[in-house]
Formats: sequence, C-alpha cells, structure tokens
Amino acid sequence: MRFRMRRGADVAAVTGASFDLAAGQCLALVGESGCGKSVLASALLGLLPGNARTTGTATVRTTCRGGGAETDGDPATARPAGSAAARLRPGLRSHIRPSPRHAPGAPDLLDLLAADEETLARRVRGRLVGLVPQSPAAHLTPVRTVRSQLEETVRELCAPARQDLRAAAEAAAGRAAFPADHLDHYPHQLSGGLAQRAALALALVGDAPVLLADEPTTGLDRDLVNRTADELRRHADSGRAVLLVTHDLAAAERTADRVAVMYAGRIVELSDARDFFGTPGPRHPYAAGLLDALPTRAFRTIPGAPPELGSLPAGCAFAPRCHRATATCTTTLPAPPAPTGGAACHHPLEPTPATTAPAAPAPASTTSPTPPVPAPASVRPASARPAAHTGLPVPAHPDSTEAAADA
Repeated sequence: MRFRMRRGADVAAVTGASFDLAAGQCLALVGESGCGKSVLASALLGLLPGNARTTGTATVRTTCRGGGAETDGDPATARPAGSAAARLRPGLRSHIRPSPRHAPGAPDLLDLLAADEETLARRVRGRLVGLVPQSPAAHLTPVRTVRSQLEETVRELCAPARQDLRAAAEAAAGRAAFPADHLDHYPHQLSGGLAQRAALALALVGDAPVLLADEPTTGLDRDLVNRTADELRRHADSGRAVLLVTHDLAAAERTADRVAVMYAGRIVELSDARDFFGTPGPRHPYAAGLLDALPTRAFRTIPGAPPELGSLPAGCAFAPRCHRATATCTTTLPAPPAPTGGAACHHPLEPTPATTAPAAPAPASTTSPTPPVPAPASVRPASARPAAHTGLPVPAHPDSTEAAADA
C-alpha cells in the first residue's frame, strides 16, 4: 500500500505484509505509531484516502459465518486498479476461511480491494467485517444520539421486531460497558472513553465473521480495558476472527492467540502469543525492545526514532537503532517472516530456554548427628512460612508501547 504525495513522491505505508488469521483466533498487530497498522486494517474496508494505491487481493468468504485471514505481500509498486496498466499482483491477499464448526460449503469469495463502494457499504461493512475505529468521535454521527445510532445499526443488521428494538440496542450497549443512562446523549456530550465504548458497541452489533479493532482500549481505565479485552476474546472464542491493532501490550497479552509486530511498514515478527510474552520470547530485537520498554519489565527505552516511510533505507529499517546490526543489515533487506511465524532479521535473538532455579545445598553438619526434636503443634516450621514480599509495586496502568518508546 502506497500513498502518492505531492510532487510525485510515493510513501510505502505497508510493504510485504504476510500473515494468517484463522477463525476463532485473535491476532494482535503491535508497533509504534506510524508503522502502518491502521493503514493495513483500513485497506480491508476500503477506507483509505483517494491518493492510496494498493496491489494484490483481499478476499473474504461471503457464504458462512466465521472468519480468518491470510495475507501475502509483494513490494511491487501499485497503480490505480481501474487503469489499463494496472496489475493485481500478490501484494495483499486475504483469504477468509470457515471455522471447523461451520459447514464447509462452496466458497463465495469477494475481493475487498476490487469491490466498489456500494458493495462495501451493503455487503461488507458491519456484516462480513466489523470495525472499531481508531477515532470514534469522527465516526459517530454528531446530530444523532447514541441510542438512535445503535437502534439503526441493530435494525439493519439484526432485524428484530419493532417492540424489541429498544431492548436490543440497550443490550448492545451493555456488551461494550456503555452506560444506559448515556444512551440519549449526543457524541459531543461524551468523554473520549465513552465515545470509544459507543464505537465498540456499534462494531459488535452484527457479530461480523471478522472484526478489525483499531485501538479499542484508547481512553479507557484499566478495568474497562480488561473488560473490553475479554469481550474481544469472547468474540473470537465464538468462532470469529479478530484483528486487534493496539499499543497496549497488556491488552494484547490478555486477548491474542498470536502477535504480529510491525516496524516501518513491514511485519518483522510473527509469533504465538504465549511464546512472545513468555518463553522463549521475541526473536526480533525491535520486538524484544517493545517488551523491555514496559514498566513491568526492564523499563528500558528503544534508542533513536523510526525512519520516515518516504525515505526507507535499502536494508533493515531498524538497523540504525539495533545493537546487533552489522554491515549486512544496512545493505540487505531480511526475508519476511513466514505466515506460520518467524522474524525478519539477519541476526535474530536466540530463544531463551526455560530455566529452573537450582535447589539450595543442604547445610554441612559439624556435630554428631542427633535425633530431630519434634516441633510443638502450635509452632509452624520455618519452611512453611510465607515468603516476604520484597518487590516493587506493579503500576496499575502499564505504559503503552507508544509511550514507552517515546519516553
């Protein structure tokens, strides 16, 4: 995906993206601001500006409930799809696969990147692919109450009986923890957190097979972040696919099955969430730096700043900030990770094996052995005492990757 700027310059917003997302899974897409996460999500719904150019296909299955996505990238320069010279190369290919719990059926695939606006509006948005927008206030209609917008969405996507419409809208608000006593408020009367919850409620109404959640926890306190993350997890557990775009690694760890790390428009690591957040840990130095920046870990910032997408280097874009970089890194672009997982790095970090603390040696005896004296029943042996708490308190609101990287 590229943006044609004034004076003919091209900005490569997303290049070579490749990942697989199956039904019943949540993929967390993480990285610093400006790395291309939201652009990748917006392209699937045709929400890019007029100067955007994409290559490839993004196909969605239209004949079954359930979802998944597979993309395969190619760095070819895009041209307008309607032009005679346009070529639909494998730049972004998304394939929606049915959940095993659904009947296989013959697939009916719709190419999202080639679909016209009417098709996207009537068949895709909200029905096949739901969206939690990054800027909810800009997506809410300013002259209508939240209740009015929820009732319209419920009516269009769920078609309840007229007498049940009000209750259905209130139930939809409850899924996103939106307070019922604010349903008759207008968007300008909502705080940022309430606007975010209203947008989440609207996105969940249709129970779309694929849900794109772009920063769904922005402006929420930690309790609501956890509640939102749990709702997204339930959405995935019901047989749907969730693409979670976020800076909040705590929310990602709570929700995701897999993690994709983006840097400078490319996916640099794909990993199982348990391996990424636990053992063996990230393989790409940038991904490891994101985790180390958290206050619950090393609380160590990543030096330097991301490159401009309009002037990317020939080699690895992270090389100027990487302590493991060599001459090869500055001249040769590493291969992207496979859809099944891996790191786009010439010198990936070695996996950290799980270790077990060695047992303390038994104290040497300097006296002749004597029979042990039984402890009185009222005395608890020292070995049974609870360990004293000596660690620092964990912050209630861990910093996001964006704040940690910019600190």
